[in-house]
Amino acid sequence: MATIFCINGPNLNLLGKRQPEVYGRETLADVEARLQRIAGEVGHELRCHQSNREYEIIDWIHEARETAGAILINPGAFSHTSIAILDALNAYDGLVFEVHISNIHRREEFRHHSFVSGRAEGVIAGFGTKGYDFALLRAAEIIAANARS
Repeated sequence: MATIFCINGPNLNLLGKRQPEVYGRETLADVEARLQRIAGEVGHELRCHQSNREYEIIDWIHEARETAGAILINPGAFSHTSIAILDALNAYDGLVFEVHISNIHRREEFRHHSFVSGRAEGVIAGFGTKGYDFALLRAAEIIAANARS
């Protein structure tokens, strides 16, 4: 059993309320409950975090260095601005999957670049909140394959 962190950045606490035409009507609590169920089904522990503060996200990434086999991260707008989050992820040896609910490449030009993408094993964008499911299942597959090696 591995611990997997799911870290969500700014404004994701408003999921289901903010721009439902872009982000859908599911709340972050709904997403986290579904992910907890999936994690249990594949034999892993999931720890979910959300913050609008960059330093808290960095602190969780640092904590993951000692405790987690994978990080699923939706950095929100920090994707496009935070070298500090990238630096923290670069100091983490586990798997990283970047998740975006919307397709950031169909949105404003400034959203097309993510600092986090260069560190991620995979980037999932535009699949709504199901992108988290895909990232979690892929992380579980890789963790299982590495355990067999």
